[in-house]
Amino acid sequence: MKIAAITDDGKTISQHFGRARYYLVCTVEDGCITGQELRDKAGHHSFAPQQGDDHHGTGPHGFDSASRSRHAQMLGVIADCQAVLAGGMGLGMQRNLEEVGIRPLLTDVEDIEEAVRAFAEGRLAVRPELAH
Repeated sequence: MKIAAITDDGKTISQHFGRARYYLVCTVEDGCITGQELRDKAGHHSFAPQQGDDHHGTGPHGFDSASRSRHAQMLGVIADCQAVLAGGMGLGMQRNLEEVGIRPLLTDVEDIEEAVRAFAEGRLAVRPELAH
């Protein structure tokens, strides 16, 4: 199984999915981390404001076609992962992850290796209220 964690430093889980610059992808076999790979991640820093963004509009953030397109670009690099760890993310991204078969795991655990081990052992406290 592969689990991606959003990160800026390769060690801690970032608090906001869209702002993080990297994924640390951990390969887990028999409950142990057997490999790690740091992958570049598109995010807010990658995209110029686009026409039709609902960022400050009347609709819910992350559900418009421009957001869905950006989300697809962010998720392509982790298509081989079964789950993604984040300290927070928008509801639109959460839905897009679920649609492509990647389980969003929102948590307040900051250490990536600790969170991955806890998930593999079935003891990670998932915090759905961290979605916004």
